[in-house]
Amino acid sequence: PLYVAISNSTGAPAVIAHDDPSATVSTAWRQWRISLQAFADKGVNLTDVDKIAIGIGSKGGAATGGTGTMYIDDIRLYRP
Repeated sequence: PLYVAISNSTGAPAVIAHDDPSATVSTAWRQWRISLQAFADKGVNLTDVDKIAIGIGSKGGAATGGTGTMYIDDIRLYRP
């Protein structure tokens, strides 16, 4: 799965996986909105974020066996 992880220096990263398993094989542009509250609910202090990671597979290990290019753009934070 496609995932986003956010962390700060005081805790483990909070990982949110895309709910669509085919998100990594789509040829069309898609928007993926993730509520910041989802990260806060997993213990991330949103006033002290120092890392963001976007990956395919799991946070513990990358996916294997695939090839291609994925473009990621317009990463934004919005107030609720």
